[in-house]
Amino acid sequence: MLENREEELTTVRVQDPRVQNEGSWNSYVDYKIFLHTNSKAFTAKTSCVRRRYREFVWLRRQLQKNAGLVPVPELPGKSTFFVGSTDEFIEKRRQGLQQFLEKVVQNVVLLSDSRLHLFLQSQLSVPAIEACVQGQGTQTVTEAILHYAMSNCGWVQEEEGRPSTLPGRDPRASCAGLGSPQGCLESIPDWSDFGVDDAHSESPEEPPGSGQDPQ
Repeated sequence: MLENREEELTTVRVQDPRVQNEGSWNSYVDYKIFLHTNSKAFTAKTSCVRRRYREFVWLRRQLQKNAGLVPVPELPGKSTFFVGSTDEFIEKRRQGLQQFLEKVVQNVVLLSDSRLHLFLQSQLSVPAIEACVQGQGTQTVTEAILHYAMSNCGWVQEEEGRPSTLPGRDPRASCAGLGSPQGCLESIPDWSDFGVDDAHSESPEEPPGSGQDPQ
């Protein structure tokens, strides 16, 4: 008798690039990473964090170090010279970062790296991720992810009145009065929602100077 096993699906979106510390010498662009899955490999089934390019660079380096001979997908390049507008550069980078993560989350070997899970499902800094993985933090990897999921609720609806696709559950109920990462409020989508190309709406609030490589 054949078991009726649910197909495991993991979908990740990189979107909503925003300029942080605008007008400052240390301004940079970060991106919202929204993940929705039914895979048992992940602790939280829905998560939302914001990460900058240099954190992606760190992640890829760590994945390659721990994956041995397993190839790790490439990141979009860091170019000091780009022909075109800053918005175009950021959009190309956003697309490249999404393609990178889409390939990473489909690789069983890479999915075994705890750093990847903390990168995607917590807002811990790189040093805090390293400390957690090495057992030097106050929480285990699972505890850190669950704490973030319960206290920040990155999947809370962004727009008032927009219904959740999870019947019988109000996502605001479990996190009323609790903080959420800036710019990381999102409604729970149907799987079909991930097929919609919403890149036209993804642009930074204000682009950094044209001579700067957003990181």
